[in-house]
Amino acid sequence: MSRAIAALETLFTALDITCEKLSHPPLATAQAADNIALERPGVRLKNLFLRDNYGRRHFLLITAHDAQVDLKALSKAQQVSRLGFASNERLQRYLGVHPGCVSMLALMNDPENQVELWLDEAIWQNTPPGTLYHCHPFDNRYTWLVAKQDLLRLFRHWQHQVQVLSVPKRCGTAMSK
Repeated sequence: MSRAIAALETLFTALDITCEKLSHPPLATAQAADNIALERPGVRLKNLFLRDNYGRRHFLLITAHDAQVDLKALSKAQQVSRLGFASNERLQRYLGVHPGCVSMLALMNDPENQVELWLDEAIWQNTPPGTLYHCHPFDNRYTWLVAKQDLLRLFRHWQHQVQVLSVPKRCGTAMSK
């Protein structure tokens, strides 16, 4: 087990957070989980690490695993200059993870709060506190099922503000807006 995962487990213990921990083949994308028909309780997620056009602001967008996000419409709605995917180098610098290993838990590696957390209201609003969310603990060979109230406790501990927003989807998806 990596030191980062061990540090995360220590934090979970200190905050009295328990979760189910699953091992599986590496899952770099939601499609990879579909391909092996991995069934787990809870909400599957897509984690997008984005930046503004100037590279001054960075965002971790959490949405449904099958959502096709309209970045142009999201940029306009959030009044952010042309959102795009951040580079692998920025991902490593700001969240300390490699591509395919991004999740809300990576915010532990952002003590200066340089990454803004955006949660899609379609997966966050109107869900009970015990709702489980799928999170990679810095390694896509593992999924931790973390309850909503425990994620909120982590965000408070890390002093990360959460912005719940309506995420525009491209036409043709089940979750279009």
